[in-house]
Amino acid sequence: MGSLDGKIAVVTGAGKNIGREIALTLARDGAAVVVNGRGDQAAVDGVAEEIRALGGRAFGHLADVADEAAVTAMVERAVGEFGGIDIVVSNAGLRRQTPFLEMGLAEWREILSVALDGAFILTRACVPHMIARSQQGGEGGAIVGLSGVSTHVGTPERCHVSASKAGLEGLMRALAVELGPHGITANSIAPGAIDTVRGAAAGQMPSTMRAAGVPAGRKGTMEEIAAMVRHLVGPQGRFITGQTLHVNGGAFLT
Repeated sequence: MGSLDGKIAVVTGAGKNIGREIALTLARDGAAVVVNGRGDQAAVDGVAEEIRALGGRAFGHLADVADEAAVTAMVERAVGEFGGIDIVVSNAGLRRQTPFLEMGLAEWREILSVALDGAFILTRACVPHMIARSQQGGEGGAIVGLSGVSTHVGTPERCHVSASKAGLEGLMRALAVELGPHGITANSIAPGAIDTVRGAAAGQMPSTMRAAGVPAGRKGTMEEIAAMVRHLVGPQGRFITGQTLHVNGGAFLT
Protein backbone atom coordinates (compact mmCIF):
# COMPACT_ATOMS: atom_id res chain seq x y z
CA MET A 1 0.00 0.00 0.00
CA GLY A 2 1.36 3.40 -0.99
CA SER A 3 0.27 6.87 0.00
CA LEU A 4 -0.69 7.57 -3.64
CA ASP A 5 -2.95 4.55 -3.98
CA GLY A 6 -5.98 5.45 -6.06
CA LYS A 7 -4.37 8.60 -7.50
CA ILE A 8 -4.02 9.18 -11.23
CA ALA A 9 -1.03 11.13 -12.54
CA VAL A 10 -0.11 12.59 -15.91
CA VAL A 11 3.64 13.09 -16.40
CA THR A 12 4.85 14.82 -19.55
CA GLY A 13 8.24 14.21 -21.10
CA ALA A 14 8.28 10.90 -19.26
CA GLY A 15 10.02 8.68 -21.78
CA LYS A 16 13.49 9.31 -20.38
CA ASN A 17 15.62 11.05 -17.78
CA ILE A 18 13.84 13.01 -15.02
CA GLY A 19 10.35 12.45 -16.42
CA ARG A 20 10.86 8.70 -16.51
CA GLU A 21 12.10 8.68 -12.92
CA ILE A 22 9.13 10.77 -11.78
CA ALA A 23 6.69 8.39 -13.46
CA LEU A 24 8.32 5.35 -11.86
CA THR A 25 8.50 6.97 -8.43
CA LEU A 26 4.84 7.94 -8.42
CA ALA A 27 3.88 4.47 -9.64
CA ARG A 28 5.92 2.76 -6.92
CA ASP A 29 3.89 4.71 -4.38
CA GLY A 30 0.61 3.56 -5.88
CA ALA A 31 -0.40 6.08 -8.53
CA ALA A 32 -1.68 5.09 -11.96
CA VAL A 33 0.42 6.98 -14.51
CA VAL A 34 -0.07 8.38 -17.99
CA VAL A 35 3.44 8.31 -19.48
CA ASN A 36 3.56 11.12 -22.04
CA GLY A 37 6.11 11.75 -24.75
CA ARG A 38 6.20 13.64 -28.04
CA GLY A 39 7.87 11.38 -30.58
CA ASP A 40 9.28 8.14 -29.18
CA GLN A 41 6.49 5.61 -28.75
CA ALA A 42 8.90 2.85 -27.78
CA ALA A 43 10.29 4.96 -24.94
CA VAL A 44 6.94 5.78 -23.34
CA ASP A 45 5.68 2.24 -23.85
CA GLY A 46 8.84 0.96 -22.20
CA VAL A 47 8.30 3.10 -19.10
CA ALA A 48 4.66 2.03 -18.93
CA GLU A 49 5.74 -1.60 -19.16
CA GLU A 50 8.22 -1.08 -16.31
CA ILE A 51 5.37 0.26 -14.19
CA ARG A 52 3.09 -2.64 -15.05
CA ALA A 53 5.91 -5.06 -14.21
CA LEU A 54 5.94 -3.50 -10.74
CA GLY A 55 2.24 -4.28 -10.43
CA GLY A 56 1.12 -0.75 -11.24
CA ARG A 57 -1.21 0.74 -13.84
CA ALA A 58 0.11 2.83 -16.72
CA PHE A 59 -0.09 3.51 -20.41
CA GLY A 60 2.20 5.36 -22.79
CA HIS A 61 0.68 8.11 -24.90
CA LEU A 62 2.32 10.31 -27.52
CA ALA A 63 1.02 13.88 -27.59
CA ASP A 64 2.72 17.17 -28.32
CA VAL A 65 1.81 19.23 -25.26
CA ALA A 66 1.66 22.34 -27.45
CA ASP A 67 -1.15 20.74 -29.48
CA GLU A 68 -4.44 21.39 -27.71
CA ALA A 69 -6.37 18.68 -29.55
CA ALA A 70 -3.70 16.07 -28.84
CA VAL A 71 -3.62 16.98 -25.15
CA THR A 72 -7.41 16.86 -24.90
CA ALA A 73 -7.42 13.37 -26.42
CA MET A 74 -4.76 12.21 -23.94
CA VAL A 75 -6.68 13.59 -20.96
CA GLU A 76 -9.91 12.00 -22.16
CA ARG A 77 -8.13 8.66 -22.45
CA ALA A 78 -6.76 9.03 -18.92
CA VAL A 79 -10.20 9.75 -17.53
CA GLY A 80 -11.74 6.93 -19.55
CA GLU A 81 -9.20 4.29 -18.51
CA PHE A 82 -8.37 5.39 -14.96
CA GLY A 83 -11.43 7.37 -13.86
CA GLY A 84 -10.05 10.86 -13.39
CA ILE A 85 -6.91 12.90 -12.77
CA ASP A 86 -5.32 13.95 -9.47
CA ILE A 87 -1.71 14.84 -10.31
CA VAL A 88 -0.23 16.82 -13.18
CA VAL A 89 3.53 17.03 -13.69
CA SER A 90 4.61 19.37 -16.49
CA ASN A 91 8.12 18.15 -17.18
CA ALA A 92 8.25 18.40 -20.98
CA GLY A 93 10.71 20.94 -22.28
CA LEU A 94 13.27 21.59 -24.99
CA ARG A 95 16.87 22.57 -24.33
CA ARG A 96 18.65 24.66 -26.92
CA GLN A 97 21.78 26.79 -26.77
CA THR A 98 21.77 29.69 -29.21
CA PRO A 99 23.36 33.14 -28.83
CA PHE A 100 20.69 35.77 -28.36
CA LEU A 101 21.53 37.69 -31.54
CA GLU A 102 21.37 34.48 -33.57
CA MET A 103 18.04 33.38 -32.10
CA GLY A 104 15.10 33.58 -34.48
CA LEU A 105 11.51 34.10 -33.47
CA ALA A 106 10.61 30.58 -34.60
CA GLU A 107 13.12 29.03 -32.20
CA TRP A 108 11.98 31.33 -29.39
CA ARG A 109 8.39 30.32 -29.91
CA GLU A 110 9.25 26.62 -30.19
CA ILE A 111 10.86 26.61 -26.74
CA LEU A 112 8.05 28.57 -25.09
CA SER A 113 5.36 26.50 -26.81
CA VAL A 114 6.48 23.34 -25.00
CA ALA A 115 7.52 24.46 -21.51
CA LEU A 116 5.01 27.28 -21.02
CA ASP A 117 2.16 26.90 -23.50
CA GLY A 118 2.23 23.15 -22.97
CA ALA A 119 1.88 23.51 -19.20
CA PHE A 120 -1.05 25.89 -19.69
CA ILE A 121 -2.81 23.62 -22.19
CA LEU A 122 -2.33 20.48 -20.12
CA THR A 123 -3.32 22.05 -16.82
CA ARG A 124 -6.42 23.68 -18.27
CA ALA A 125 -7.51 20.31 -19.70
CA CYS A 126 -6.89 18.46 -16.43
CA VAL A 127 -8.19 20.90 -13.79
CA PRO A 128 -11.93 20.27 -14.33
CA HIS A 129 -11.32 16.57 -13.69
CA MET A 130 -9.16 17.37 -10.64
CA ILE A 131 -11.93 19.57 -9.22
CA ALA A 132 -14.46 16.82 -9.83
CA ARG A 133 -12.31 14.32 -7.93
CA SER A 134 -11.98 16.76 -5.04
CA GLN A 135 -15.74 17.31 -4.94
CA GLN A 136 -16.24 13.56 -4.77
CA GLY A 137 -14.40 13.49 -1.46
CA GLY A 138 -10.79 13.33 -2.60
CA GLU A 139 -7.89 14.98 -0.80
CA GLY A 140 -7.38 17.50 -3.59
CA GLY A 141 -5.10 17.57 -6.59
CA ALA A 142 -1.51 18.64 -7.14
CA ILE A 143 0.25 20.37 -10.04
CA VAL A 144 4.03 20.49 -10.39
CA GLY A 145 6.02 22.33 -13.05
CA LEU A 146 9.68 21.51 -13.70
CA SER A 147 11.64 24.74 -13.95
CA GLY A 148 15.43 25.09 -13.72
CA VAL A 149 18.25 26.88 -11.96
CA SER A 150 19.25 28.73 -15.15
CA THR A 151 16.13 30.86 -14.74
CA HIS A 152 17.55 32.21 -11.48
CA VAL A 153 21.28 32.47 -12.08
CA GLY A 154 21.20 33.61 -15.71
CA THR A 155 22.75 31.42 -18.39
CA PRO A 156 24.17 32.61 -21.70
CA GLU A 157 22.67 31.28 -24.94
CA ARG A 158 19.56 30.02 -23.16
CA CYS A 159 17.42 33.13 -22.79
CA HIS A 160 14.44 31.39 -24.39
CA VAL A 161 14.72 28.46 -21.98
CA SER A 162 15.09 30.80 -19.00
CA ALA A 163 12.12 32.89 -20.10
CA SER A 164 9.91 29.84 -20.58
CA LYS A 165 10.75 28.49 -17.13
CA ALA A 166 10.26 31.87 -15.47
CA GLY A 167 6.82 31.97 -17.04
CA LEU A 168 6.14 28.46 -15.80
CA GLU A 169 6.96 29.48 -12.24
CA GLY A 170 4.64 32.46 -12.53
CA LEU A 171 1.88 30.20 -13.81
CA MET A 172 2.27 27.87 -10.84
CA ARG A 173 2.07 30.75 -8.35
CA ALA A 174 -1.09 32.11 -9.97
CA LEU A 175 -2.68 28.65 -10.08
CA ALA A 176 -1.88 28.14 -6.39
CA VAL A 177 -4.00 31.16 -5.51
CA GLU A 178 -6.83 30.52 -7.96
CA LEU A 179 -7.16 26.77 -7.44
CA GLY A 180 -6.43 26.65 -3.72
CA PRO A 181 -10.14 26.86 -2.83
CA HIS A 182 -10.63 23.64 -4.80
CA GLY A 183 -8.00 21.83 -2.75
CA ILE A 184 -5.43 21.92 -5.55
CA THR A 185 -1.80 22.83 -4.90
CA ALA A 186 0.61 24.15 -7.53
CA ASN A 187 4.38 24.36 -7.20
CA SER A 188 7.57 24.49 -9.24
CA ILE A 189 10.75 22.51 -8.81
CA ALA A 190 13.94 24.10 -10.12
CA PRO A 191 16.64 21.44 -10.58
CA GLY A 192 20.28 22.37 -10.80
CA ALA A 193 22.86 20.28 -12.62
CA ILE A 194 21.36 16.79 -12.76
CA ASP A 195 23.06 13.66 -14.06
CA THR A 196 20.97 12.98 -17.18
CA VAL A 197 21.59 12.00 -20.78
CA ARG A 198 21.69 15.25 -22.76
CA GLY A 199 20.38 15.34 -26.30
CA ALA A 200 22.66 16.64 -29.04
CA ALA A 201 20.55 19.78 -29.51
CA ALA A 202 21.06 20.73 -25.85
CA GLY A 203 24.77 21.33 -26.37
CA GLN A 204 27.36 21.24 -23.63
CA MET A 205 26.23 21.90 -20.07
CA PRO A 206 26.67 25.64 -19.30
CA SER A 207 29.59 26.48 -17.03
CA THR A 208 27.20 28.02 -14.49
CA MET A 209 25.62 24.58 -13.98
CA ARG A 210 28.67 22.35 -13.71
CA ALA A 211 29.36 20.42 -10.53
CA ALA A 212 32.80 21.96 -9.96
CA GLY A 213 31.28 25.25 -8.81
CA VAL A 214 28.49 23.74 -6.69
CA PRO A 215 28.88 23.63 -2.87
CA ALA A 216 27.66 20.02 -2.83
CA GLY A 217 30.51 19.16 -5.21
CA ARG A 218 28.46 16.89 -7.45
CA LYS A 219 25.56 16.70 -9.83
CA GLY A 220 22.16 15.80 -8.49
CA THR A 221 20.42 12.57 -9.32
CA MET A 222 17.15 12.06 -11.12
CA GLU A 223 15.92 10.19 -8.05
CA GLU A 224 16.41 13.30 -5.92
CA ILE A 225 14.19 15.35 -8.23
CA ALA A 226 11.55 12.63 -8.38
CA ALA A 227 11.54 12.40 -4.59
CA MET A 228 10.75 16.11 -4.34
CA VAL A 229 7.87 15.70 -6.79
CA ARG A 230 6.63 12.74 -4.77
CA HIS A 231 6.68 14.85 -1.60
CA LEU A 232 4.78 17.75 -3.16
CA VAL A 233 1.99 15.57 -4.56
CA GLY A 234 1.69 13.33 -1.51
CA PRO A 235 -0.16 13.80 1.77
CA GLN A 236 2.82 15.50 3.46
CA GLY A 237 2.87 18.19 0.77
CA ARG A 238 -0.68 19.48 1.13
CA PHE A 239 0.36 22.71 2.90
CA ILE A 240 3.00 23.60 0.30
CA THR A 241 1.69 25.66 -2.59
CA GLY A 242 2.80 28.56 -4.76
CA GLN A 243 6.45 27.78 -4.12
CA THR A 244 9.57 27.19 -6.19
CA LEU A 245 11.59 24.41 -4.56
CA HIS A 246 15.28 24.60 -5.46
CA VAL A 247 17.14 21.27 -5.72
CA ASN A 248 20.58 22.34 -6.87
CA GLY A 249 23.28 21.41 -4.37
CA GLY A 250 23.76 25.08 -3.45
CA ALA A 251 24.29 26.43 -6.97
CA PHE A 252 21.60 29.02 -6.21
CA LEU A 253 20.97 30.10 -2.62
CA THR A 254 17.70 31.66 -1.49
